Amino acid sequence: MDRAVAEALDRDDPLASFRERFPIDDAGPIYMDGNSLGRTSYAVREALDAGVRDWQEQLVSGWSDWIELPAQVGDRLGLLIGAGPGQVLVCDSTTVNLYKLVDAALSARPGRMVIVGDANDFPTDRYVLAGLAAARGYELRLIGSNPITGLDLAELAGALDERTALVSLSHVNYRSAARLDLDAVTDLAHRHGALMLWDLSHSAGAVHVALDAAGADLAVGCSYKYLNAGPGAPGYLYVRKALADELRQPIWGWFGHQDQFEMGTAYQPAVGVGRFLTGTPPILGLHAVSAGVELLLEAGLDRLWAKSQALTAMLADLIEARLAPLGARLVSPGNPGRRGAHVAIAHPQAWAWCSALIDGRLVVADFRTPDAIRLGPAPLYTRFVDGYEAIERMEAVLTSGLTANPGDRPRVT
Repeated sequence: MDRAVAEALDRDDPLASFRERFPIDDAGPIYMDGNSLGRTSYAVREALDAGVRDWQEQLVSGWSDWIELPAQVGDRLGLLIGAGPGQVLVCDSTTVNLYKLVDAALSARPGRMVIVGDANDFPTDRYVLAGLAAARGYELRLIGSNPITGLDLAELAGALDERTALVSLSHVNYRSAARLDLDAVTDLAHRHGALMLWDLSHSAGAVHVALDAAGADLAVGCSYKYLNAGPGAPGYLYVRKALADELRQPIWGWFGHQDQFEMGTAYQPAVGVGRFLTGTPPILGLHAVSAGVELLLEAGLDRLWAKSQALTAMLADLIEARLAPLGARLVSPGNPGRRGAHVAIAHPQAWAWCSALIDGRLVVADFRTPDAIRLGPAPLYTRFVDGYEAIERMEAVLTSGLTANPGDRPRVT
């Protein structure tokens, strides 16, 4: 494949015009870290400006409108993850939402004392599961999934039994981009009487997700990656409507009360998913999430997913053709049917390589210990020629030689 092919793909790209909705300096480094932090869009910037003006003008009276935003924005976000209305809230952080849902799920399955997860899952997911297992005296079964191709369905089946209360997994692995079959895994958990919780942080907004159709019970995710809502933007949670009223979350805040301004002495959870609210919602963050979601809905999830698949397929082919001969290797699934929206590349000197790319203002990617670089092209604004040039620049750095000692890694990589 040469540059002309990438340019032709860009000419035929139905999402090409969406790049103009972001302030992008084409003279700068190629940004390939959309799976870590999405770019700023004009729409989100304007939404934040409007939110500040609204606060200035309305002051406390604005709460008559703002108070419904977690559910209103949640319903719109639900369209990106295949969730009908009344099941999604935008609130808190992904970690806090995960804690709330895991704890509620365990309480809803009394007598079942096993939690099942993936040993190669994102640290927050494993830490929350481990913390609740320790606090409750549960057994935590972390399956040693294949670090490249992901969790095998037969291995998962072998870890489930009549004592399993909850299965909690990421739809797309944060490191390798291995993608699980949402329907098949959910069905397997249900056949053993367990509840199924999905982390959608590395899929929503770029990968096809259909929670209702899969019969999923619970889900969480973040809004600062493919949803482009900005650093620290609130997370979201999903609770299947038929399940919501039998669950009771552990953080009893006044926003989750059935009549919060009654200021009653006893906690009475709200009906439905609203009981999973806790404290005062981050209104400016909700404005940003709303704008980010609307841009993705305008683009269309089918088109976003199709472009994600095409981008990662191109990157995978170029990695094999141009970087593998130089000692690098693709450590994402080769089968596109098992891959999410990013790719990972391993190299013995991955940190030196990543550091040279960033310091030289060539490519912005991220490093994951011990030896991987992730490339996260976001379908809303990444061009095919960006992906082609990123690999070309990575090849040039490897060819010219890497610094033996690139220095200590910073806290953020």
